[in-house]
Parts: sequence; C-alpha cells; structure tokens
Amino acid sequence: MDLQKKWSTYIEAGCDEVGRGCLSGPVVAAAVILDENFNQNMVDDSKKLSFKTRMDLDQYIKDNVKDYAIAELPPGFIDEHNILNASIHAMHQALDKLTIRPEFIVVDGNRFHPYNYIPHQCIIKGDSKILSIAAASILAKNYRDKLMMELHHEHPEYGWDTNFGYATKKHQQALIEFGPTKYHRRSFRLDYSIQDECD
Repeated sequence: MDLQKKWSTYIEAGCDEVGRGCLSGPVVAAAVILDENFNQNMVDDSKKLSFKTRMDLDQYIKDNVKDYAIAELPPGFIDEHNILNASIHAMHQALDKLTIRPEFIVVDGNRFHPYNYIPHQCIIKGDSKILSIAAASILAKNYRDKLMMELHHEHPEYGWDTNFGYATKKHQQALIEFGPTKYHRRSFRLDYSIQDECD
C-alpha cells in the first residue's frame, strides 16, 4: 500500500495506540517522526501485518526515523480515567518523550486532546493512510505484544502469549476458573465472579 509520507511541511509526529479493547495489560502508544529519506514499503497498519513481519520491521523503524518514543499506562490508570482518556494520555506521554518537538501531530482515529498548543489532525484509519502513524502502530503493537508474552510466564493460564490480553474463549474461561489478576482491567466487563482480592 502506498502510504502518504508527509502530511505537511512541518515536523510531523504520527501517533497511534494499541490495547484499547483488551481485558488485561496496559494501553501502549507510540509517536514517530520520520526521516525524509525513510523508505520501507512493508510498513503498513500493524493489524494487517503478520507477527514476524512486524517484528522484522521494528528495528528498521527505530534505526531509520528521526525520533520515536513509546509510552504505556497500566490497568489501574485505565480503570480510574476510562480507556479513551488513558489512550489519549498515553499518546501525550509518548510525545513528551520525543527529543525533537513536533510542529504538527497526526493521530489515528477520531479523538484526541490538544497537546502543548501543537496543531493536530485526527485521521480515521490513519494507520493505513499515513506512514508515520503506521510506523507508530507497529512500534506500539510490538512493544505491547512482547510485554504480554513476558507476563504470560507469570500467569500462563490466560494464554497471553497468543491472545495478548484480548477476550478469547481461553482467556474468558481462565477468568471464570481463576479470577482476575492485578493486570486485569476491573472497569471492563469480565465474565467471572469478581473476587475481593487479585490472585
């Protein structure tokens, strides 16, 4: 897919988040400022790429962009502030961590809160239209997938090494059998009898 590389003549940061619909784990966001010579035809919406392709692209993106940053917010923050606000705040945190200050921000989706008086544009399906957003989606998803695979070793019964916290049948069945962990989002609808204490 031929993604649009530059939205404007300004220093542009593309932002995306992953993990909004998960029952467990953090929401993760990334911000990417492309180098003008960035050229990788395989970069696309992370949801359209295989696990292997995404992981292969990860280091290429990090090595060939002007700047990138990744941020995460835990389930407790999501439960307190709701998933939409947590997702936007995670994107703000990723922007905070950039060493280059962007002059324009492009965001996947249709909701964003103003950031440091920098103009922004929300783009529905932006991760399949704008290259900087696509790169951000890959970095965010890879970071989160690897994190959930690490957490799987702590709680293998939930299958996080394959479902990454999403509501698969195995994940839901494990919630019924074992209850929630400290990594689950209590504000989400979980098909289990809520226990007073996390496992």
